Amino acid sequence: MSKIQVSAKMKIREGMLDGFKRQATECIQQANEKDPGTLQFDWFISTDNTECEIRETYESSEAFLAHLFNLRELLQILYEKFASEHSVIIYGDPSQELLTKLKARGVDTKYFSLLQGL
Repeated sequence: MSKIQVSAKMKIREGMLDGFKRQATECIQQANEKDPGTLQFDWFISTDNTECEIRETYESSEAFLAHLFNLRELLQILYEKFASEHSVIIYGDPSQELLTKLKARGVDTKYFSLLQGL
């Protein structure tokens, strides 16, 4: 079992900042309540309030899959109403099941395996 790190980026739709922030709060609360394998789920907003980046860490591919399942409805609303141009970078060695499910979502996704580290 290896940790999976994620960096998700998106643009905030014009005039939707308040709704975006409310939806982000709901996502964080849901992850806190239902995702024991989520180790980090930090949302950052640009100084001009037009972009958001989420830094995520999961205990394993299975924990990331559980997170996606638990937040599926909230994330669908987020991307349909409040955000656009969603992209994801995955760091680590995701399971084949995770790779298959991410590909099916149709989100621009890149993968990086660890070369070296501390």
